[in-house]
Amino acid sequence: MKTKTILAAAILAFAADAALAQEVTLRAVTSFAEGTQFSKNFERFIQKVNADGKGVVQINYIGGPRAMPPFEVGNAVRTRVIDIANVTGAFYTNLMPEADALKLISKPAEQQRKDGTFDFIEQLHNQKLNAHYLARQFHNVPFHIYLNKKIEKMDFTGLKIRVTPVYKDVVEALGGTTVTTAPGEVYTALERGVVDGYGWPITGIFDLGWEKVTKYRLEPPFYSVEVGVLVNLDAWKGLNDKQKKVLNDAALWLEGLDDENDALIKAERDKQAAAGISPIDLGAAAGKDFVAKANEVGWASVIKRSPENGAKLRKLAGN
Repeated sequence: MKTKTILAAAILAFAADAALAQEVTLRAVTSFAEGTQFSKNFERFIQKVNADGKGVVQINYIGGPRAMPPFEVGNAVRTRVIDIANVTGAFYTNLMPEADALKLISKPAEQQRKDGTFDFIEQLHNQKLNAHYLARQFHNVPFHIYLNKKIEKMDFTGLKIRVTPVYKDVVEALGGTTVTTAPGEVYTALERGVVDGYGWPITGIFDLGWEKVTKYRLEPPFYSVEVGVLVNLDAWKGLNDKQKKVLNDAALWLEGLDDENDALIKAERDKQAAAGISPIDLGAAAGKDFVAKANEVGWASVIKRSPENGAKLRKLAGN
């Protein structure tokens, strides 16, 4: 009897070890069109995980907005409809108001990991989104307002501007009317005059063909792009140490790709100029006031919706 008990225990232990050793496949989506600027590095990340994680962890890439609308991605991570996502915080502020502060934190991810910023952002994602905040990308890529009507002063009165939560407050503070649409609807809105402009980063408009319907880029740049890689928290907790290591190593590698952005930004500005997109520069004083106003209304909005967490995020951001 004792021999049978030992044998049974050994079989169970072997089965448990075998289960732990099995390759895990995570389902992933991106909130941006496949192959475009803000999906490309995530797609490189997937390739790296799938190469380094053979027999350990793999990612099944389902796709972009054709597979899932961008503003549904945050909730899909929360409810584990998907396991992993490439998504900006601007697309899930309805679930986590504090995500609107991420654009205001321009420190490199490496620094955020060292000074406690990343840990606090992780806590918020755990609590509000049932998600693990695996990586942050594009901290050094700024935003712009693009227009089809030239302005002579920092005043958007009479202009209809397409926004996400990233730009909504600053556009409204300058008198503009905001229109919220998914990126895939912007081209038609510009073409038909439904909007007079839009907010978008310095990079990426050529991926979407928007240069054909864009005349001006307002200077100066403001805020910082934030595209995070989120993992459903239950999925993350279900991974073993070896599987987590593959993902963590790939996440740090992904964040390191931000070193490529300075050259990309310069090339993008040259490309926009060649396409006939003219900068609107209203002078140093007006530009300084614009950036200050953008930061102030941005933080005021976050702190209004989440007083304690917003104030802590602002302190961590240092601005």
